Amino acid sequence: MTGFKTISEKLTSWRRYREAVRELSQLSDRELDDIGIRRGDIEFIVRRSVASAA
Repeated sequence: MTGFKTISEKLTSWRRYREAVRELSQLSDRELDDIGIRRGDIEFIVRRSVASAA
């Protein structure tokens, strides 16, 4: 059962990652600038955030 839990946790983490990237990608460059994020850094920032939450 441990293997299934691990797969489930990884799938949940991947879904959170994709959702966060999608949401941030929908923001305008101005909105991203207001929160201190460059468009090219979205995936890196989200990956780091999701990894630290796990």
